[in-house]
Amino acid sequence: MNRKNPYVYYGKKILIFLLSVLILSVVVFYVARLAPGDPLVSYYGDRVEKMSVAERQWAEENLGLNDPIHVQYMRWLQNALKGNFGISFKYKTDVLEVIGGRLVNTLILGGVGFVLIFVLALGLGILCAWHEEKWLDKLICKVGTILSCIPEFWLSLVLILIFAIYLRWLPSSGAYSIGKANNIFDRILHLILPMTIVVWNHLWYYAYMIRNKLLEEVRAEYVLLAKSKGLDKKSILFRHCLRNIIPSYLSIMAISVPHILGGTYIIETVFSYPGIGTLSYESARYQDYNLLMLLCILSGAVVILCNIIAQTINEHIDPRMRGNEVIETSEVTEIG
Repeated sequence: MNRKNPYVYYGKKILIFLLSVLILSVVVFYVARLAPGDPLVSYYGDRVEKMSVAERQWAEENLGLNDPIHVQYMRWLQNALKGNFGISFKYKTDVLEVIGGRLVNTLILGGVGFVLIFVLALGLGILCAWHEEKWLDKLICKVGTILSCIPEFWLSLVLILIFAIYLRWLPSSGAYSIGKANNIFDRILHLILPMTIVVWNHLWYYAYMIRNKLLEEVRAEYVLLAKSKGLDKKSILFRHCLRNIIPSYLSIMAISVPHILGGTYIIETVFSYPGIGTLSYESARYQDYNLLMLLCILSGAVVILCNIIAQTINEHIDPRMRGNEVIETSEVTEIG
């Protein structure tokens, strides 16, 4: 097997990532500025309606909105390369500070939810594979399929109605109560409902995937050989089958980040959870260009990076997936 220089291989990955982010920035910049609406409303509020033509021209010049779009983009790109992403029109402060205040909340909700999804999915998939075609496996498959078909938006409203309004056990919105930002218990209470939806909405999809991959391994030829040697079911499933699917499972984890991230954004909006999702909605609604640009680029960069990581893992699992790599097979295996 002839492998190319790893520096060249990973250098191409980095180049693809940077070019993808650059193209994304161009698309988002042009789409945002060509979309209908008035960005001055985000900055000046209702005062825009009382502005004269001269005042409006001054306001647009002050915010750099009177130049052609390509000139605006080049100016934004030059400043962005220096770490200056501008100020938020709505919050009148640096966009990095605005995002920094919300990013932690999204990382907690999305990060903890991500870990729970894949830990529980792995356990549920193993449980189903262990009891294949038995009543427990059939029950979990049917219940999981039904629950995964329930829209997350509708389910969120139902949980709010039951646990926040009727029972009053849990808060229906926010990341913490007023004056309790450092209270861990209060934060956990505010996380329960949105975290439940994040996990519930994705759990069975990945658990079913793990179940099927394990069952494919169980039916492989090497398992028959292991059984003939006297290995028990537990050893075969955990020492061999599970170990063989872990690399592909890591690939699934990487490529699923955008899916889970998108679901987290929606759930944040439903629960008025102060994270990146609600901030993205606000920036798009009020045409807060600088904030919208950075949020889209950050989200897009995460999606692109995770896809590249997943592709890299798959290429290491199966080197034949490398389009520029020449694989020579010179050994003939005899079965006798």
